[in-house]
Amino acid sequence: MIPTDDITGLVLAGGRGSRMGGVDKGLQNHLGLPLALHALMRLAPQVGHAMINANRNLGAYESFGVPVWPDALPDYPGPLAGFLAGLEHCETPWLVTVPCDTPAFPLDLVERLAAAADAAGAEIAMAATRGSDGSTQVQPVFCLLSTGLLESLVRFTQSGQRKIDRWTAQHRCVEVPFDDEAAFFNANTPDDLQQLQRPHG
Repeated sequence: MIPTDDITGLVLAGGRGSRMGGVDKGLQNHLGLPLALHALMRLAPQVGHAMINANRNLGAYESFGVPVWPDALPDYPGPLAGFLAGLEHCETPWLVTVPCDTPAFPLDLVERLAAAADAAGAEIAMAATRGSDGSTQVQPVFCLLSTGLLESLVRFTQSGQRKIDRWTAQHRCVEVPFDDEAAFFNANTPDDLQQLQRPHG
């Protein structure tokens, strides 16, 4: 098994928040605390170290007590820029990413991703949810990455590419099914955020 101390957790809070009206999504209030802090508090016990990727209001994020790293790429190019910032500053063999807007992701997320990566000899493990209709939806921002992939990601992003699946397809990747689809509900819009406030939202 991959030891917990060999995994650094990264909360992705560097997005533009365009569907939320351009606000800094990670700082939006959820049950009295910022969304990103919920994600960090849920992730921290699952990993050996933690950090945040953010591009605005860095002081607010630094107050959460972990290192904060902005994108290395300009103009909010998406999650891969967060992956890149995390890999560049990761001092452990593995990095796991979670988005700031999904505060109820599984408490065994990292353990299961790590077990699957270890069993499959994979460089990347990604969560996938099973819908009630039996369909599977990959959740690529819930991702465990070998830090040996840094050079590959630098090359990929420098070539102007931004799609997660196109990059992960170049590597040994395993999908890890989770049955609790609601645990991956994310707040993309103000309405979603309202829905999160309700029990079992």
